[in-house]
Amino acid sequence: MSKRVIVTGAAGFIGSAVVRHAIRDLGWTVLSFDKLTYAGNLSSLAEAEGPSHTFLQADICDRPAVAKAFADFQPDAVMHLAAESHVDRSIDGPAAFIESNVVGTYVMLDCAREHWAQLKREAREAFRFLHISTDEVYGSLGAEGLFTERTPYDPRSPYSASKAASDHLVMAWHHTYGLPVLVTNCSNNYGPYHFPEKLIPLVILNALHGRPLPVYGKGDNVRDWLYVEDHARALTLVVSEGRPGETYNVGGRNERQNIDVVHAICDLLDELRPLPEGAHRDLITFVTDRPGHDMRYAIDATKLETELGWRAEEDFDTGIRRTVQWYLDNEWWWRPIRDRKYAGERLGTQQ
Repeated sequence: MSKRVIVTGAAGFIGSAVVRHAIRDLGWTVLSFDKLTYAGNLSSLAEAEGPSHTFLQADICDRPAVAKAFADFQPDAVMHLAAESHVDRSIDGPAAFIESNVVGTYVMLDCAREHWAQLKREAREAFRFLHISTDEVYGSLGAEGLFTERTPYDPRSPYSASKAASDHLVMAWHHTYGLPVLVTNCSNNYGPYHFPEKLIPLVILNALHGRPLPVYGKGDNVRDWLYVEDHARALTLVVSEGRPGETYNVGGRNERQNIDVVHAICDLLDELRPLPEGAHRDLITFVTDRPGHDMRYAIDATKLETELGWRAEEDFDTGIRRTVQWYLDNEWWWRPIRDRKYAGERLGTQQ
């Protein structure tokens, strides 16, 4: 069934994947709402151009702009992805994370509630507000166990704390006002159009330039990796078929130590774009760990898989190959970012 959906953070990494999937594969009509901060990139939405797509540059903290978007577009659903998202940046400048992730989410909820309240009964019952969050709200795991939807929150960074606060706001709007909300908490995403401050694109692009490949500590921190297009499919499924008031964890079941991720990228580049001499692994440089670096995240996605029938289509080996090849083939997208926005410098060094 076709939907009219507002997607916030639509020019970001995950948001743009959602927009492309919603329009290309599902036939939805989308209003892409994005402030276009440093990580927002209109080039990521080029594939979505057409009569089913409208782009609005605006700030989720700007209540009049958000209210007007609801009034003009009359959405059936909201997929709220807009957020400051990089842990290292939250260490250096937490204020922006509180503003965007907490205040911005409040504004979105309040405007959604006003819109929902004036809908006719059938439209009210069908309306959904999906808030996209992170597994980092759960804190750090030991060597065993998985995060489930019942895991207590234990955020460890300004970023994860701001996302935990926004998750709680969303559920409060459901319990207090009856707003039909859903929350998803996902593991680490990777794939095409990923802003190069994050580990995988940073390593790929540094390697292509023959620059050092920085690895925090010993590289033994573990993450569960989720291919972004699998995540986009999960999110559209949850907003369509999920039960209001519920949380769904989204994970790829692909745990890897950071050093193993870097090794995999190096080995693929040795195959696909070999250096004149030596191997890409020779570029690996171990650097001082960042403050409060959680040891391990791992998601149990059983609820999403059993209730809604979602499955990840990419495992890590297939997904990382697709990702490396995409960066090799799409310099047009990443070159302006490296030249003008972010050249690969280290962030998150404050103690």
